[in-house]
Amino acid sequence: MALAPAYAIGHKLLSGSSGAHTLEVFLDYTCPFSAKIWRMLQGQVLPWLGSLSPAPVTVIFRHQVQPWHPSSTLLHEASLAVEKINPQGFALYSSALFDKQCEYFDEATVSLSRTEIYRQLAQLATSVNAVDDKLAVLQMLDIQQADAADAKNVGNAVTDDLKYHIKLARAQGIHVSPTVVFDGIRDDGVSSSWGLDQWKAWLEPKL
Repeated sequence: MALAPAYAIGHKLLSGSSGAHTLEVFLDYTCPFSAKIWRMLQGQVLPWLGSLSPAPVTVIFRHQVQPWHPSSTLLHEASLAVEKINPQGFALYSSALFDKQCEYFDEATVSLSRTEIYRQLAQLATSVNAVDDKLAVLQMLDIQQADAADAKNVGNAVTDDLKYHIKLARAQGIHVSPTVVFDGIRDDGVSSSWGLDQWKAWLEPKL
């Protein structure tokens, strides 16, 4: 599926040649299995694909926010905020979110407010140099407090972006993470436990 221009820099993890295949990977920042597949992609699969000439596959990151992980929404919002500020920092920040995901599991965040979690996420963005200014991230995530009578429930500066990505996943019938889609066809046989050899065995016949 096409990648909207607004996300073409950050979410495109690898740019294939003209007419290349498309590999979409739907991930949740608070999902341990998503973290495993992300590390394998970043550490081995993408470098291997990038070494082929011409590059036969375009690889795209897709958001799969799973509501049974309540803090997941906040992490995905933060990544979208980072991308708006510095698209080149999106993948770097995504790696940091996966590396630190335990800090955002239910048990670690149950007593934290939404604002406190946003502050942690903004600090993380600057600590890994995904952005220069954590205040810029916080401004994107900020929600103005109001009395119930005046509340509008409009979200923040990345709410519409998050809606887009959630609608896209739903339109493709994606239910869980990680889920892999190759040339528009979902393949539930792809495993987060695969090593590079298994990825090669799966991909090479398709290329």
